[in-house]
Amino acid sequence: MITIAETDLVVHPLCLGGNVFGWSADKAQSEGVLDAYTKHGGNFIDTADVYSEWKEGNVGGESETIIGTWAKARGNRNELVIATKVAMLSKRPGLRAANIIAACDESLKRLQTDYIDLYYSHKDDEETPIEETLTAYAQLIAQGKVRYIAASNFGADRLAQSLKFSADNSIPSYVAVQDHYNLMHRTEFENNQAPLLAQNSITCIPYFGLARGFLTGKYRAGITVDSMRAGGVAEYQTEKGYAVVSALEEISKVHNSSIAAVALAWLRAQPQVSTPIASARTVEQLEEIIQVVQLSSDEVEKLTQLSS
Repeated sequence: MITIAETDLVVHPLCLGGNVFGWSADKAQSEGVLDAYTKHGGNFIDTADVYSEWKEGNVGGESETIIGTWAKARGNRNELVIATKVAMLSKRPGLRAANIIAACDESLKRLQTDYIDLYYSHKDDEETPIEETLTAYAQLIAQGKVRYIAASNFGADRLAQSLKFSADNSIPSYVAVQDHYNLMHRTEFENNQAPLLAQNSITCIPYFGLARGFLTGKYRAGITVDSMRAGGVAEYQTEKGYAVVSALEEISKVHNSSIAAVALAWLRAQPQVSTPIASARTVEQLEEIIQVVQLSSDEVEKLTQLSS
């Protein structure tokens, strides 16, 4: 288990992404994945109010509702660390104070709980003053509705300004970031965010840890994959991308693990990463990502060089 820096949140080394719940995974499939995850000792679940508004017929909040119903039925809420987000749902956009407070209450209702362990600003809102956003979060924390706050998809400058405002005014600060980071998408995070996180002892909980499924090994040269995410991996289907997958496969055989587990292990080996996020539509997919692999320094370096 891992303790997220600057918090008392003790979490599994794999954060289970809830973006597929209510989208490509229906209620029964989602509950099966959640059951399998917790049977493996998993306790860290990531969702958002906007999941999965994009599916025809959905209105947003479907993922939270599935998770909340499942947790209530299992009676395991106190064993879980639940993260959700505000700012991207069409009817609750941005980070104005009133919007944050209303969105939080709505998420709590869907999750059937009275507190959120980790509440993210899902994306920056440059039209709203930083002090308004952070003061609203401070109010929610004081009320016990939120335990900790975090930021997703923030530029380094705005994140630094937010951290400084919290420090200068002795109010709760972002304790983590959720950014796009994986073996195939490194430059932006490593050049811009990582130095700031190191300076402030903040961890990254990266999303798209498997590069939209490319790093599971199912995408190979000349093979067509039938997947909702297939279009999103075209940029990775290059000589370099296939070389990375081949190396992942070679290392996975040494560890008797899945290719996906090795890709996630590389993320955990990065100094500013605590636990990566990955989602599973089926129990079979969950079994591929749940194994926690410890890579040697040579294996980490090999993957780092190939993906540079």
